[in-house]
Amino acid sequence: MAAFYATRLGRMTADLLRRKLQALWPNAAGQSLLGLGHTGPYLPLWHATARCVSVSPRAMGCAPWPLGHSQLACLAEEDALPFPDLSFDRILLVHGLEQAESARRALREVWRVLKDDGQLIVVAPNRRGIWAYAESTPFGHGEPYSPGQLTRLLEGAFFHVHARHTAVFAPPLDWYPSLRLFGLFEMAGQALAPRFAGLSIAEASKDLHGLVPASPRTSRRKVLLDAGG
Repeated sequence: MAAFYATRLGRMTADLLRRKLQALWPNAAGQSLLGLGHTGPYLPLWHATARCVSVSPRAMGCAPWPLGHSQLACLAEEDALPFPDLSFDRILLVHGLEQAESARRALREVWRVLKDDGQLIVVAPNRRGIWAYAESTPFGHGEPYSPGQLTRLLEGAFFHVHARHTAVFAPPLDWYPSLRLFGLFEMAGQALAPRFAGLSIAEASKDLHGLVPASPRTSRRKVLLDAGG
């Protein structure tokens, strides 16, 4: 993950996605925000005003926050998060759903720790886009989802999807001529071929009219590594 985000393509992708996310959540002042997967490039958008926690699956590894970011980063089982019920106002899931051993179990944990009036954003590789098949990027690993599949998966986990977005239309090439046209690809793709975006983004909240997930199993929730201050 870190190697990709250190490349020119990775930096431009992160910058584009940060702009998208900031437009969706322009203000999280005073709220608790959980980042699941690999969210280090994105949670700093809110770290100055929100209480941020970054959790990565054990297999993915954990990177500390950049110098000066006094937030918590840790490892945990994706289906046994080390937090009480209703802990977070907002949850951001990036590089997590597609690489989960069980997407349904992972989303059940998200449901559990999200407050009843909380908000969820899921970013996942789009099955119809070429990024889902580019193994040189982290989006080319794991299980991609079409926008419809992502919506059905979330609805099956007792979430209500109230908005869907797309992002990243440039080819997944760290090649200077292509990178020069990164913004042009984005504008043209949004206008002409939104189905073939590299990423699908879903905004969701709890569906409190659905069935409440079953009570948690005997707890395995523990922090495996504390890498923050």
